Amino acid sequence: MAAVAADDLADLAGLLADRSRARFLLALMDGRAWTAGELARVAGVAASTASEHLTRLVDGGLLVERRQGRHRYVQLAGPDQARLVEDLLSYLGPAASGGGLRAVAADEALRRGRTCYDHLAGRLGVALTDAMTGRGLLDEGCAVTGEGWVWFAGLGFGPGGRRAASRACLDWTERRSHLAGAAGAHLCAHLHERGWVRRVGGGRAVRLTPSGERGLHDLLGPAAT
Repeated sequence: MAAVAADDLADLAGLLADRSRARFLLALMDGRAWTAGELARVAGVAASTASEHLTRLVDGGLLVERRQGRHRYVQLAGPDQARLVEDLLSYLGPAASGGGLRAVAADEALRRGRTCYDHLAGRLGVALTDAMTGRGLLDEGCAVTGEGWVWFAGLGFGPGGRRAASRACLDWTERRSHLAGAAGAHLCAHLHERGWVRRVGGGRAVRLTPSGERGLHDLLGPAAT
């Protein structure tokens, strides 16, 4: 049993022990499906090299493949795989910026607000979680309270389903918890649908729109923004 676990752990570490594959996983933390060509450009490798790496990640269970016509898309296999990547980032601590002003600006955009697979992270995600806790909608462990379920019902979300309703996710830049789980995913999707948050560029970074600032102020108070 121990030998099998050690082999599996070594195999997983081997999957992560490549810069190109690591860049793919970080890009896919935005929760979307990407083509091999798009990921090849992100990592700066040839399309054939990207395809080989992606096949390994799919076979290893970190990614799933989707076919649409002639196009091959990949995305993270699920929230557990996203949590693994986020936990590793938390272990490393806030990454030092490098590569000039453009890299510093991109790093700051991620710190202000980003998607962590399918929920909100960065200062925005932590502020929302703090505001919800302050209103008694979440307890200190990010569990939805009775009052919180009433609040979420107003957003069209309720208990049920196989996925955990809520959990605390340690934010790797803020070093504090933000809301994850099905409730966190629903809140993120709700804000996107209303146009309250927008993606910055083509990656994970998001920002509040003016209507989002007003809406969240009305919904959760000034602490949310």
